[in-house]
Amino acid sequence: MRLCLLFLVAIPGLVLADCPPHDPQNELRSRLLAHLSVAPTEDAAAPIASELWRIWLTAPDQQAQDMLDSGMERREMFDFEGAEAILTALTEYCPDYAEGWNQRAFARFLRQDYAGALTDLDEALTLSPDHIAARSGKALTLMGLGRTDEAQGVLRDALDLNPWLPERSLLQETIDQEREL
Repeated sequence: MRLCLLFLVAIPGLVLADCPPHDPQNELRSRLLAHLSVAPTEDAAAPIASELWRIWLTAPDQQAQDMLDSGMERREMFDFEGAEAILTALTEYCPDYAEGWNQRAFARFLRQDYAGALTDLDEALTLSPDHIAARSGKALTLMGLGRTDEAQGVLRDALDLNPWLPERSLLQETIDQEREL
């Protein structure tokens, strides 16, 4: 036991090598989602969606935050391979952090690696089923794969959570909706 404690004190980086549990602020997120789903206008929905993004983009610790920020920065610089590499390190470090998977999916989507993006989006949605951006990203990815009918169902699910998503313009009317018109 004493030798084990000595080892941990001598190499503190090993103790900090694991990602801490992520607190995704479930109660606040649930309240925000409830308000967002009934927001009467796009202007009313915008600050709610922004607060959800603040929650999603808050990583479990500083190391994860630095990786997330760096990966997103690389993506914004159109270095999609570099972004993917950094975000892969994030998903390995914090496999339970849904936003790491969502952001790597976005980098893969931009590289037109739709199969890889879909795998990441499914992981993000397993960890956070109400992650609106992952749902809408999955719909776009399915469209990229030519799986339009499936994409439309996923997009409808995303719009149930946020009816003001910009992707709402991609929703195709169903035959029943056309008959009502």
